[in-house]
Amino acid sequence: MSANPDRLYELMPVVYRMRDADQGYPLRDLLRVLSTQANVLERDIARLYDNWFIETCDDWVVPYIGDLLGYSLLPEAATLADGSVHGARLGRVLAPRADVANTIDARRRKGTLSLLEDLARDAAGWPARAVEFYRLLGWTQHLDHQHPHRGGTADLRDPGVMQRIGWAGGAFDPLAHSVDVRRFGSAHQRGRYAIPDVGLFVFRLRSYAVTTTPAYCLEERGPQCFSFSVLGNDTPLFQRPEAETQATHIAREHNLPVPLRRYRFAQRGPLADYANVSPALYGPGKSVLVYAPDWPAKGQGMPVPIEALIPADLSAWRYQVPRGRVAVDPETGRLLFPANQRPKRGVWVSYSYGFAADLGGGEYARPVPELENATRYIVHAVLPVAGPAPLPPGHFNSIADALDAWTQAKAADPSLRALIIELAESGIYEGAIDLQLEAGEAIQLRAAERTRPILRLLDVRASQPDALNIGGANGSRVLLDGLLIVGRGVEVHGPEDSESSEPQPDLCELVIRHCTLVPGWALQCDCDPKRPGEPSVTLDGTRASLRIEQSIVGAISVVSPVRRGEPPALQICDSVVDATGIERVALGAPDEAVAYVQASFQRCTVIGEVQAHTMPLAEDCIFASNVRVLRRQSGCVRFCYVPPGSRTPQRFHCQPDLALDAVPKAQQPQETLRVVPQFRSLRYGTPDYARLDDGTCGEIRAGASDQSAMGVYHDLYEPQREANLAWRLQEYTPADTDAGILFAS
Repeated sequence: MSANPDRLYELMPVVYRMRDADQGYPLRDLLRVLSTQANVLERDIARLYDNWFIETCDDWVVPYIGDLLGYSLLPEAATLADGSVHGARLGRVLAPRADVANTIDARRRKGTLSLLEDLARDAAGWPARAVEFYRLLGWTQHLDHQHPHRGGTADLRDPGVMQRIGWAGGAFDPLAHSVDVRRFGSAHQRGRYAIPDVGLFVFRLRSYAVTTTPAYCLEERGPQCFSFSVLGNDTPLFQRPEAETQATHIAREHNLPVPLRRYRFAQRGPLADYANVSPALYGPGKSVLVYAPDWPAKGQGMPVPIEALIPADLSAWRYQVPRGRVAVDPETGRLLFPANQRPKRGVWVSYSYGFAADLGGGEYARPVPELENATRYIVHAVLPVAGPAPLPPGHFNSIADALDAWTQAKAADPSLRALIIELAESGIYEGAIDLQLEAGEAIQLRAAERTRPILRLLDVRASQPDALNIGGANGSRVLLDGLLIVGRGVEVHGPEDSESSEPQPDLCELVIRHCTLVPGWALQCDCDPKRPGEPSVTLDGTRASLRIEQSIVGAISVVSPVRRGEPPALQICDSVVDATGIERVALGAPDEAVAYVQASFQRCTVIGEVQAHTMPLAEDCIFASNVRVLRRQSGCVRFCYVPPGSRTPQRFHCQPDLALDAVPKAQQPQETLRVVPQFRSLRYGTPDYARLDDGTCGEIRAGASDQSAMGVYHDLYEPQREANLAWRLQEYTPADTDAGILFAS
């Protein structure tokens, strides 16, 4: 297939092309239209061949190939005919390509334990560990068939073994148990330790890497105290999973995205002590790595050698660290250097943290939209290197330098209208940022691929705020992509007040994608916000529209312009809006009853009250606090949880309204308490942030428009994944085997 639009025209004889040129090329224009349709037809024919194979076929072909193999689909798969983007995503969950591709292989291995782990990975996308509970029963073994590796009594001298009893839901419990006669599939209280019971422990949290990022110095604790998290909060370090080498291998801790335990992070020495760090977890390409330039002596510390590390419990910051050593606590993410031997050039770390989805700023793959005909500048952060190297053209040491170069470039060439500032490393970028755009100008401030840059906005000017200030003229746009913003928020300023009746120039649109605007601006060690009442986004007298996608943001404050007109649009989808407390305001105005915006929410979790002028649409959302909408005549709230007492537009299939209508009036108070979202954590910085607890009622966990969970984790489709995996377990486990799913994270 050729991309040349004149390929049919070039096949015409020269005499006809000459006559066509004399008449203004009407024949060429006609053949260009025909060539476009020919390209479409050729692409469709090429796809017909690709659709023969499971590796290259389109998503809609996967169920048809599965039907040829006798692959049984869930009943929900019959509803996937809408052709929408979310319908396609759900289709990939209900008919996983890998599960269909491995159908024949799975049938050949039917009845083997390792197959269950492969089913969890292929059918649900979850790493898992399969456990036969009868092997953990405490019974007398035959002397001719001894199994010394099976469960035994507890060794109280080995704290590492004792820690594994209830850790990760008991997935790695090595001890023997008495027989439990309760059924493993009981709906009331599940039993485990019986002869036919097989448990599949699935791990839903993922391990996200952070590469060469500065550690945070906790000066209030001491200049020798550091945190792995750049925000200064405690964060458990996670295992970077290692691939299994054999198909029959049963997953262990190093194969799964699990938090690092202190006694596994340590290496038990010949004296039964834990004085050294395990070489399987520390080093380049492994779970943890620490850089301390010129520590303990000049030219050393790149990286810190494993012999200098001590695994320790630093939960109280009490540890006597010898000179030339550094204590590391993987369960709290803390580092402690000797008080008389502090690192003078700072500390950088590489580690992994746990989270549930690709949300907010992170080093995960994400689609990045490109501005057309844009100038691209690259900004570098400070790295633990010997000395700065000269930068090539188009590369800068700060965002301010890149903006100055852009101003000079526009003065030399007024036709320039688009700029991309790409932050190249997962480091810290500091300094005041003031973006004032001209008419028709667009600026994209984005993270480079597979990086998580930190934009730290410092309080350096006592007489005025130090937020990321944005303003612009007609038709201007700002895009923030892949950033973690800490210290202050983003402020969008409208035009100055004027006596003129003519509309003043203003910014057109602000887009925030895959970003984290830390709720409360900064965090304490326990993940409590330092400034809980401060907004992350302020719209000050502007009519610019705001669009937030797959991000984590704090409260949104709206200051209305003097001349209002129609309220500007505020669209939030697949995001968390966290006011740091359900009693605070997530969306509102500081000087009015409601924010003067048209607020739309799709697949969001909102922690705090929502006060908006109008709400055109709210879909598949969880509002943890009351919603108050001024104009209720227009708009729709559908498949959402809205607390009782809220004032909203017309509701459709919302909770707890549906549940209350199904019970007598006397039971409604109890039903209202039952149908309330239960969260594992409402503190940003924890691995289970904004996740629904497994004990939450089914009306919430499967109450979205497509029977997925309400809220920001809707697109994980966990109810469908669980149902699909349970369906496969029934198909591939032997008769009289009671196999079930256990959530380890």
